[in-house]
Formats: sequence, structure tokens, C-alpha cells
Amino acid sequence: MSDFDKARQLLWEFKGDRYAFGAEVLTKTGEMASPLGKSAAVVHGTHTGIGEVVDRVKGSLRSAGVTVLGELVGAAPNAPREDVSRLGEQVGELKPEVIVVIGGGSTIDAAKAAGVLATLGGPVDRYFGTALVTAALRRAQDNALAAGGKELIPVVAVQTAASSGAHLTKYSNVTDLETGQKKLIVDEAIVPPRAVFQYDVTTSMPPGFTADGALDGIAHLIEVLYGAVGRDFYGKAAEVAAVGVRLIVNYVERAVAEPTDLEAREALGLGTDLGGYAIMIGGTNGGHLTSFSLVDILSHGRACAIMNPYYTVFFAPAIEEPLRLLGGIYRDAGLTQANVDALSGRDLGMAVAEAMIALSQRIGFPTTLGEVEGFTEGHIERALAAAKDPQLKMKLQNMPVPLTAEMVDEYMGPILEAARDGDLSRIKNVS
Repeated sequence: MSDFDKARQLLWEFKGDRYAFGAEVLTKTGEMASPLGKSAAVVHGTHTGIGEVVDRVKGSLRSAGVTVLGELVGAAPNAPREDVSRLGEQVGELKPEVIVVIGGGSTIDAAKAAGVLATLGGPVDRYFGTALVTAALRRAQDNALAAGGKELIPVVAVQTAASSGAHLTKYSNVTDLETGQKKLIVDEAIVPPRAVFQYDVTTSMPPGFTADGALDGIAHLIEVLYGAVGRDFYGKAAEVAAVGVRLIVNYVERAVAEPTDLEAREALGLGTDLGGYAIMIGGTNGGHLTSFSLVDILSHGRACAIMNPYYTVFFAPAIEEPLRLLGGIYRDAGLTQANVDALSGRDLGMAVAEAMIALSQRIGFPTTLGEVEGFTEGHIERALAAAKDPQLKMKLQNMPVPLTAEMVDEYMGPILEAARDGDLSRIKNVS
């Protein structure tokens, strides 16, 4: 079975008929939305090519008997809290039965959070952390003043970018632009009950954005794989990661070089969707945690791509099986000549990290923080402080070498310094 066929099989296993993906599926948006509600607020991004997609989705909604109450502009990159609050108010005023969001990860994340605010009120800070939306819904339903209880406005997520998997997952990333810090809502309650992704709409993604999204997908796959070691879901995480990483590693250069290469676009769509599957199996950890403190200087995919090789070396003694799996994929793609089957521990981690860095170099990514315009030592201080924030505790706990807040400076500090300078030898492993 080809990786394409295996990926389709895995996605069907993951979502079944709740997810329409592949060729000409925009026409199915109406039939996906109509069982959830007959009146819709349409939230959409503003990137190149979005207008045609919005028109096709609106036509599908009309054909299915769904009335569009209004169109709302989505969110800027990284879903700033101001955009989330604005959308929450606008959705509340429209009172739709369903939200149909069309865009990339930031707009979808913002729409998911806006549905929470329109239903339960703000501020959005109340929901940063794990399962706090579910807890608030339960309180509202138990409150005698909430006759009949409350339910979130269902979301139909129409993805237009191969990247975050936001259309498939329980995550909503929201950024405080004043502090430059991203935080997470993590809750099963915000998983879009229906989703649509027609992969060929991504041909309008610029090369840099294409590469960002691809490396974000790899980050999801490998971070979950690392954190799955020794846990009962390791087998599934490894199956999903092997297919997803192969698709992305083998096709990202083609997609960047030739944006209209439909086979490459499908590969990245399937691969990053499997990244969404991965983060519903397990959780991300080091690379994502640090990326949340770099939003003012780096896109999310680039931040994860820079950081993950350094975390790979840190985790290496605890993740030899995942590293041999990944090392074989990178070796087959011509990114390393190392005999990964004969290496172990830190040496194995170094070989895989160097292969990851080689992929970033091939697609024109920076490989150190020091070469990123605007980077300062303040970013290291911010990242270390964020790692100690209880609202981001799940990222420390998901690490294959778990850290407590008290261990952050001793062990994460050298990782960040290594990433600043491009010096893997600076990384200190936990004995």
C-alpha cells in the first residue's frame, strides 16, 4: 500500500464521515453543515485565493438550505486575542446555529475560541489550559438560570492551508501580542464536529508559507512520537508518524519549488492532517513550548523547525526507537549518511538532529535562533519563564524526559543557548 493510500485509510479511521478531504470536497460543505444548523456565520481568512473558496462554500451552504447570516473577517497570524474577542462579540450578535470557518490554522483557532466566548462569555484567559471549556459548560448546565443548559455553537472547519491540523483537533492557540506569548485552549469540546479540506486549494500558498506548514506538520508528528515512548499508544503514534513524516519529507521540496504540483500538495495535505491525528493521540512538547515565546520573530512552523533538532538531542537517550524510525526516513531521503541502526543514545540523537537541520537548509529555513532577525536574549528569558507557567504545564509533562518547573533553567537553558548558537554540544542530558 502506498503512503497516500495508507494516509487516507488512517484519516478515515480517525474521523470517518465527519471529515471530507481530497478532490472536489468543497461542494460537500453544505451537507456537512446542514445537520448542525440552518443559519451560519461565515468566518474567513484574507489570504490570496480565499475569495474563490469562500464563494464555493457559500454556494454549497445555500444549496443545502443553510442561510448565511453574515461574513466575518478571521484572524491575523497566531490568532491575536483582540481578533478572538472581536469574533466572539460578532458571532454573539449574529446568533448563528453553526459557525463555518474558512481559512488556515490561525483563523480556525480564532473561530473555535470565538464560539466559546459567544456561548460562555470571556475573557479568553479563563479557558487557557486543559478541559476548562468543558468545566465551564458543566457549570452553566448545572446553573438553574441556564434553562436547558448551554452547548457550544458547532463549528464546520474548512481548511485552506496544509499546516496546523486546526480543523481536526482540540487545540486553539491564542496570542497576547503585548507580551509576545502564545497560550493554549486544550479541550475536546472545541473539536470541530465536521471538517473539509480540498487539498488543491493550497496551491495559492506562497513557498515560505508552504514550508512553514509542512514543518509544523513534522513537529506534530515527531513530538507526539517522542512523548509516546513507553505508553500504550506508542504503536499507533509510530504508525501515523512514519506515514506522515515520509509524505512531508519526500514532497516538501517539490511543493516549495512548484506550487501547482498537485501530487506534492496532496502529500503535504495528507501528511499535515496526520499531524492533526497525532496530536489527538498524544501531545506536543519541547519544540512547541518554546515556539510559543517566539511569535514576534518567527512563524510557528519555523520556530518548531529550529527548536526540534536541539530537543531531539536532549531527549535522545529516552527515545532510541523513534529516532531509528525517523533516522531511516531521513536517510532514505538523502538527508543523512549515518548508520542509524548502529548508533544509540546521544550519538543517535545527534545524527537525526543533523538530518533535520539538513532538511531545513534545503528549503531555505534558518537553523539557529541567532540568525533570526529580531532575536534577543530576552526571547530566551521569555521562553524559560513560559515553561514555568502552570497554564503550559502540559508541555513539560508531555516531554519524554519530563521536566519540573524547578529543572527548567538547568536543562532547558542550555537547549535554548544551543539553538541560539547552532552548537549541539552545549545540550546537557539528564543523567
